[in-house]
Amino acid sequence: MINVEKKEGESNDSLMRRFTRKIQSSGVLIRKKKGQYRMKDPNKRARRISAIRRTKSQQERAYLIKIGKLEETPRFGPRKKLKKN
Repeated sequence: MINVEKKEGESNDSLMRRFTRKIQSSGVLIRKKKGQYRMKDPNKRARRISAIRRTKSQQERAYLIKIGKLEETPRFGPRKKLKKN
């Protein structure tokens, strides 16, 4: 925790400037901003439902490829040739 005490004869503006400088140099704001949009980890039920959905779609895709209704696409696209200068 950061403590800043008002010095004798110091204005409120200079006190606020000193406080903000201490906050910025301590890194408190940076840590707070990094965690601002952090998403919570999914709970056990959500992970289970997601895994079931994923395996179902993989099985369905494999079946469609097997019966010939879906073409098997390469995992990565074709590599582009680099032009020499």
